Amino acid sequence: MDWFMGKGRRKDKDSPTPPVQEECREYMDEQCLRQKIVDADFYKLVSLPPCLDHNEWLATHTISFFNHVNLMYGVVSEFCTADVCSSMTGPGNVQFWWYDEKGKKVKYTAPQYVDYVTSFIQKTVSDDTVFPTKFGQVFPNTFEATVKKIHKYLFHILAHIYHTHFKELQLLTLNAHMNTLFTHFTVFNIKFDLIDEKETEVLSDLIKALIKHLPDPNQNEGSEVAEISRT
Repeated sequence: MDWFMGKGRRKDKDSPTPPVQEECREYMDEQCLRQKIVDADFYKLVSLPPCLDHNEWLATHTISFFNHVNLMYGVVSEFCTADVCSSMTGPGNVQFWWYDEKGKKVKYTAPQYVDYVTSFIQKTVSDDTVFPTKFGQVFPNTFEATVKKIHKYLFHILAHIYHTHFKELQLLTLNAHMNTLFTHFTVFNIKFDLIDEKETEVLSDLIKALIKHLPDPNQNEGSEVAEISRT
């Protein structure tokens, strides 16, 4: 009856704290890191072509990344349930919060969060006043800020997939597709300074590792990427 009298609790209190178990990051395995579906020169791929409008380049890539991230999440969505993913997290169990129209921070399950993100982005890219599609229309002054917001949300989804659903990607043999998408997305965001470094810190080890496996950036225009690969 010692546990009933509280002796057991005092013993627990005096016991040493068990060490925190290190998070398993299978996506950092060297063999996984080398898996891509193409060996494209991503530095040249993201470089703005001569005579092409800067905002047009951002708009085209933003819509393309949205479609590809949406497809990637779609293949693991049946595994991403409210029970399994009760919160929207990334590596290190970092919590991603949704901010409503009033700026209030809200915690949602991962499926709910992705649904909000998808709805917001779809509505935004379909708005001609934000993403103009007709000749003569101009991009708003807030366009780049909108693009940065979209890319931040897309990064959250990619981080969640790596953190929680990488095993499913491996089972579906899609980890090479994921690495290719994330590498392209990362190099583009570095090139045009679209995501704050503090935001991408949860996957900084993966970013550095993937960039390390790319061709020498010093031979291209990707000086920003070269700087990261040296750190």
